[in-house]
Amino acid sequence: MRVVMTVLVVGAGPAGLATAITLARYGVPTLVVERRPEPSPLPRATGISTRTMELIRSWGLEERVRAGGVDVRWQAWIGPSLVSPHGTALDTIWPRPDVVSRLSPTAPACVPQDVLEAALLDHLTGFAHVEVRFGTELVAVRQADGVVEATLRDVGNGAVSACRPAYLVAADGAHSPVRNAIGIETDEVGDDDGPRGVLGSPWLAARTTLFTAPLPEGSLWDVLGERRHLIYTITNPEAGGVLLPAGDGRWIFGQDCDPDAPTPAYEALADQIATAIGLPGLRPTILRTGTFSFDAMMARRYRDGAVFLVGDAAHRMTPRGGTGLNTAVHDGHDLGWKLAWVMLGWASPELLDSYETEREPVGRRNTTLSAQSFGSYRDPAEELDFDLGGRVTHAWVDQAGGDADRGITTTHPGATRRVSTLDLLGPGLTVLTGPETPATDGQPLALALGGTLTSRVPVRTCRLDGRTAEALGIPAGGSLTLRPDGKPAVHWAPELVPSGASSSWLTSVAARK
Repeated sequence: MRVVMTVLVVGAGPAGLATAITLARYGVPTLVVERRPEPSPLPRATGISTRTMELIRSWGLEERVRAGGVDVRWQAWIGPSLVSPHGTALDTIWPRPDVVSRLSPTAPACVPQDVLEAALLDHLTGFAHVEVRFGTELVAVRQADGVVEATLRDVGNGAVSACRPAYLVAADGAHSPVRNAIGIETDEVGDDDGPRGVLGSPWLAARTTLFTAPLPEGSLWDVLGERRHLIYTITNPEAGGVLLPAGDGRWIFGQDCDPDAPTPAYEALADQIATAIGLPGLRPTILRTGTFSFDAMMARRYRDGAVFLVGDAAHRMTPRGGTGLNTAVHDGHDLGWKLAWVMLGWASPELLDSYETEREPVGRRNTTLSAQSFGSYRDPAEELDFDLGGRVTHAWVDQAGGDADRGITTTHPGATRRVSTLDLLGPGLTVLTGPETPATDGQPLALALGGTLTSRVPVRTCRLDGRTAEALGIPAGGSLTLRPDGKPAVHWAPELVPSGASSSWLTSVAARK
């Protein structure tokens, strides 16, 4: 049996789902395959960054995702036990809500990964041109003369099918069979001072235990009162580790462990957890326990021909800093819109070269920091700036132009409502102008595209009021052209030629007239 699709995505975790959703929203036929028979029930990561929430918001999923989360203080608590009032609250990489509110229309969320994946999967399966197959694995892949040949196998009945996607996206995790099959090697990334586990041990292995701990008087949240934090570091030497809320009454207990030691009995784990919580008589219910390697690695390349790596397949991070899931989602979105532009004829294939150029430094930076012992405790302002990734400044505007300070009139239809400048972004190029910019002035794009504006790329033009234009750095009579991810492509002023760090990739569009 031969399956025909445009893009094959291997893996239905955050990276694969983000890639597929972005492609789907452009109308690109996509097949997603996942070896597991069903979505993972494990919470795994719980911190969703500001930029990730901006993407989720743009997909119309913010309300649903937040509904499955936990309301926390974005700090760590360090103390002898969970319930002990004798401890210290410390800032981590996560910014304060009052800071975020000035820079974004949304904010970080503490949402378990399984809840996030369920929301993304439901959204994805709503597109008629997308198919998602669980219980299906990729068993072979080869490339010849620019053609990808992939062989898929139904894990349940062993049935084999072949497909020839235009592009293949490997979102199949840190041990990526696709990456191994195409011969991309990896390098370990470590702390210069030596490896450190959860609490600074020399072991590069950790055990995580998922549990519930119902109390006669309510829940652990009720006992904690106002001390509802993102993460708790327990310093008791008899039960040292970290505790994280995982939603729906679930908690995660993480500990350093000797990878060669046998798994403790559930009863022993329950006793340790009760000690870490600080309620010795408590009998937690162990839902699952397992170990994972607490190391970090980078793929030497993000691409081989028409095969691309995203998420953990490209970079494996430790849990420190909570950047693994978020970097994966950002990878998927970046690759997704670039693949879509090429598939739709809006850009030449050279645009795809920018995926590794732009995303590899981000992955390397986050992977390196996650391998360091202080990886969870970095300057929140610096981390927020890096997370936002250089996208256009957020400002609240009125689409109908009824606000004297933030008024906006647009050349595309839209409801009368107060929106963020991020909401103005279209699937193609978005041109923001000031009130004095001539409405018919196409010179910025003409210059950026080598003098020719391709008719295939949708262009959305939005005229901002003077104050907002000034806040966004748009000079009088000038404009700011944005990519679909909000990053500036061209800054233009009447007396200047276009400038911008990412303008070079835009010229590839001119090759497809």
